Amino acid sequence: MVYSKEKRSSMATIIPTESLHLTESSWLKTFYEKIEQFLAQQDVAPSSRITYRSSLRQFFHWLNVQDQKSNPTRETIILYKAWLDSKNLRTFTKAGYLVAVRRFFEWTESTKQYPNIAKGVKSARRPTKSHQKDALTILQIQRCLESIPRTTLEDYRDFALINLLIRTGARLIEIRRASLEDLETQEQGATILWIRGKGREGKDDFVVLTQEALKPLGEYLQKRAPKTMSEPLFASVSDRNFGRRLTVCSLSRLIKKRFRSAGIESRRLTAHSLRHTFGVMAIKAGASLYEVQLAMRHVSPATTEVYLGDIEREKRMEAGPENLISRLLATSLGTL
Repeated sequence: MVYSKEKRSSMATIIPTESLHLTESSWLKTFYEKIEQFLAQQDVAPSSRITYRSSLRQFFHWLNVQDQKSNPTRETIILYKAWLDSKNLRTFTKAGYLVAVRRFFEWTESTKQYPNIAKGVKSARRPTKSHQKDALTILQIQRCLESIPRTTLEDYRDFALINLLIRTGARLIEIRRASLEDLETQEQGATILWIRGKGREGKDDFVVLTQEALKPLGEYLQKRAPKTMSEPLFASVSDRNFGRRLTVCSLSRLIKKRFRSAGIESRRLTAHSLRHTFGVMAIKAGASLYEVQLAMRHVSPATTEVYLGDIEREKRMEAGPENLISRLLATSLGTL
C-alpha cells in the first residue's frame, strides 16, 4: 500500500497534528489510548498482550524524548533500532521490542491510519545453533538437590519443584498455572499433570510424573496439607502470601537462589536451564527427536533440533580436533 505525501499528512488520528501543542503527558496519553485500540484487535495470548503494551509504551516514550513524534518515517524506526543496540540489551529483548513496533504499524496500515514505516526493518538475528542458556551437568543436578536440607516447608517445596522440572521439562508458566486438581492417575497406573501450554487457552496437554518425580511432591504436599484441590500445585510460604500461587518471577528467583546455595554460579544457568537440561538429557538417554518434541510440546521440530547443537558442542569440547592433535603429538613429543 503506497501513501502519497498528501495522504500521509491527512491520516486521521494516529499522528494528530494537534499533538504538537499537547503537553508531554497528554501526548503520551493519546498514544497509550491508540495502543489499547491496537491490542483490542490482536488475537494473542494475554502474556503477549502485556509484552506488546510495555514495548509500545517504551517506543512512544522514545519518540517523545527524541522529538520524533510529529511525522515518524522508516528512518525513525532504524534510529530506534540503533538506540536499542546502544543499550546492550539481549538479542531476544531487542527483537521483542521491534516485533511489537512492526505489528503496530502493520495494524495502522491495515486500518488506513498511517503507513507501515517499520516494513523491511529487520530485527537483530536470533541465534539458532544453540540455546542462550546452558544445561546443567549430572554433577550439578546432584549438588543442587543434595544442598536442599528438607527441614522446612520451603525446603520440601523447592526440592520437589526443581526435581519435577528436571524430570518433566515443564515451563515455569505451566507450573505457575498448575493446580492440585490437575494431577490425575490413569487407568494403566501412570500419573500425569495436566498443563496449559504456551499460548494455549485450556489445559489440553500433560507431562508424565514418574515415581521419582512424585515421591518428593507427595512429601511436600503432606507437609503443606492443602485444604482444596483448587489450590496451586506449588504455593508461597511467605507470611504475606501464604498458600497463594507463585509468580513466574518468584519461581525463577527461588530456583536461582538454590543454585547459588549449591555453589552453581553462572549467568548462563537460570531456571529455564532446568527445561533445557531435560531436553539434552532425554536425547543423550536415547529418546528420538520426535519423542522429545512431543514431551516438550514444541510446535516445530526445528526448536527441538537446537538441543543437538548443544550436545555437539559438548562433544567438541571433550573430543574435538584440538584434543586429538594433543594426543597425537604426545606420542612423539611427550610433555614439553
